[in-house]
Amino acid sequence: MADLEKIVEKLSELTLLEAAQLTKMLEEKWGVTAAAPMAMAAMPGMGGAEVEEEEEQTEFNVILKEIGPKKINVIKEVRALTNLGLREAKEVVDGAPSTLLEGVTKEAAADAKSKLEAAGAVVEVK
Repeated sequence: MADLEKIVEKLSELTLLEAAQLTKMLEEKWGVTAAAPMAMAAMPGMGGAEVEEEEEQTEFNVILKEIGPKKINVIKEVRALTNLGLREAKEVVDGAPSTLLEGVTKEAAADAKSKLEAAGAVVEVK
């Protein structure tokens, strides 16, 4: 047991960065991962509910995929949504697919999508 105590003592002296490197090296050498086992999700007393609920996305990006047949209407909507000048809005529309809005709320993304689709564009919200 003396050897194990020496190993524990040596490991206790490692910095976090060194411990992370050691973990990665051991994973590669032994062909394993240090991920937590998923069997913990069905713990007694949990009623079968998930241990961790998936985080709901709060920020969305609005992406102009295709211009569609009404390019002028799409440019007008892009100008209204982004406050870009005519030249900049035209460049964004001509460069489709391109991201129009980043980090907006779900409501703002849905509103922008509906306005752009009404103008004839193909839009994706991520």
